[in-house]
Amino acid sequence: MAARAVIHLPARVTAGQPFEVRATVAHAMETGYRNDDGGNRLPRDLVRRFECRLEGELVFSAELFAAVSANPYLSFWMQTSKSGELSFVWQGDQGFEHREVRVLAVG
Repeated sequence: MAARAVIHLPARVTAGQPFEVRATVAHAMETGYRNDDGGNRLPRDLVRRFECRLEGELVFSAELFAAVSANPYLSFWMQTSKSGELSFVWQGDQGFEHREVRVLAVG
């Protein structure tokens, strides 16, 4: 399954000041409890984990479960005093993994 992520960050953040990070990934999030038109159970296909790291250091993570809607949206606040690479990783069932990288500019 090809995934598409949308990530919103401020263009520039002030050192030590909190800022919001918003991220979503296109994913159907099938619970495994529904049946198809032929009465066959649809296999579970969920995004199970999300991580955000700044230069390799974990700054936010979340475990996701069947009650999460399709195209899971996450929003969190962070603060830092250094610029660097923010990496975003979504992992899930059936080998799903999607990675995105954004440059964070701190001034």
